[in-house]
Amino acid sequence: MSRLLSRIATFVILTVAALAITAPFLWIFRGAFSASDAELYRLPPTFAPDNLTVGNFGKVTDQVPYFRFFLNSIIVSTTITVAQLITCSTAGYAFARMRFRGKGLLFAVVIGSLMIPIQVTIVPLFLVMSKLNLTNTLWALILPGIFSAFGIFLLRQHFLALPVELEEAARLDGAGHFRIFAGVILPLSGPSIATLGILCFTYWWNDLLLPLVMINDTERQTLPVGLVLLAGRFSTGSLGTIAAGIAMAIVPVLVVFIVAQRYIVQSIASSGLKL
Repeated sequence: MSRLLSRIATFVILTVAALAITAPFLWIFRGAFSASDAELYRLPPTFAPDNLTVGNFGKVTDQVPYFRFFLNSIIVSTTITVAQLITCSTAGYAFARMRFRGKGLLFAVVIGSLMIPIQVTIVPLFLVMSKLNLTNTLWALILPGIFSAFGIFLLRQHFLALPVELEEAARLDGAGHFRIFAGVILPLSGPSIATLGILCFTYWWNDLLLPLVMINDTERQTLPVGLVLLAGRFSTGSLGTIAAGIAMAIVPVLVVFIVAQRYIVQSIASSGLKL
């Protein structure tokens, strides 16, 4: 009986949590297809518009260079994701499997950097990019994101969980560090690497602060800043248009997450986050 009550309580809690998480998304998509803003002010809110329309999506592209913002976000997010997968996987392997002087201290510095928020470093970072004449370019957004302390930590923990016997067997065959890393470690690390890629892409796709500080030219802005412009400088006051812009920005990340969510579960299940 107690087990049944526990399952019912768990089901109720998870259902309430799922509704609380999905309700804002449903309201956004409802607003994107609403013909009148008056429908969005109803209390209690409804999730089925009375009059469906796709005209709001056309208004978005008419008011701002939406597809240019979209392309800039794709370039920045994809480039940073690929770069982080390379740098974090190699650094994580070095911390997990290689021995070198100062390894513990260096790893402590990497972990310590997780406690430093980007707001603390944004001014020095802007000055550095200014000295390099990279402000107002996409490189000012890409270069700061090439390395990730969280990514190094995540992959290091996963590499530590892999059986050492596999590496020893490869060494008996004459394999060096590079061959072991590329031929043994990486093929066994698909879920953790995919998880890092999803988290990295999502983070930089949604990043607002760095583009807002580094970029002045509207044509070089990314999608989050473009949505701010849609709701501010170029706004016509239509909530439906703003909701349509947000919905168009959500869809790519939502698709990526739905397709690859199983990798996150596999990564956690394989103890990639265990110490």
